[in-house]
Amino acid sequence: MKFNSSEQHSRGSGSSVASGPVMAERQPVRRILVLNGKGGCGKTTITTNLASYYASRSMGAAIFDHDPQGSSTQWLSLREGAGRYPIHGIAAHRKPGAQMTRTWQLRLPPGVQRVILDAPAGVSGHQLAELVAGVDDILIPVLPSPIDIHATSRFIQDLLLVAKARARHVRMGVIANRVRETSKMYRSLRRFLDTLDIAFIARLRDSNNYIRAAAEGLGIHEMNENRYRRDQVQWEKIIRWLESAEGQTAEARRSLSPAQLREGRGS
Repeated sequence: MKFNSSEQHSRGSGSSVASGPVMAERQPVRRILVLNGKGGCGKTTITTNLASYYASRSMGAAIFDHDPQGSSTQWLSLREGAGRYPIHGIAAHRKPGAQMTRTWQLRLPPGVQRVILDAPAGVSGHQLAELVAGVDDILIPVLPSPIDIHATSRFIQDLLLVAKARARHVRMGVIANRVRETSKMYRSLRRFLDTLDIAFIARLRDSNNYIRAAAEGLGIHEMNENRYRRDQVQWEKIIRWLESAEGQTAEARRSLSPAQLREGRGS
């Protein structure tokens, strides 16, 4: 799971990897936090597929696995020695050894441009504030069920009041995960999201393709069979939101005037 600069290729190094937005070189490091207070909503799926997307487009990618379950770390271990696009991995949920500082444990190798943080379920209070303080964007996956919608509503309140995400100029966006667009619960989820002043980015369908890719230590964008194309297309809105003109670092957003923020250039 160590990051290196050598050229590597995966099973999907064909057309699916070549497509998509062209990333600018030498961009500042952006940190993207994937979290929801409720477990089982697909945080690790979002984390691993986002990291593999950036890696497959020659952007240095890293995963900070803050979840004690270590699912992202396990996925990274499947990539080792298999000719995959390199992704640097850090088991951030583990305490550093006696001879190592936390800063040294979380250091990034040269070339990393996108850091994806996989947060644990149930994170709150000081830990939540600490995670939010160091990131630029937050992705919140939500399942279309009454329990998940209610739990996410309460969690977003914590993001705003406890972690002060907006005060830190951290962008937040919701991803509807494992949904059928025609289902009644999907419509309920959309109505719920419309009541929030938070971006609804995209929906991801309930698909076994994610399971197939993960079993090989791959992301959905590293698979070049036609059956994966529908899922790959759904990610375009997520990448567009993250990499749009508004998608600058939180530090850069803090330098904008209130008028500029209202116009959406830093929201």
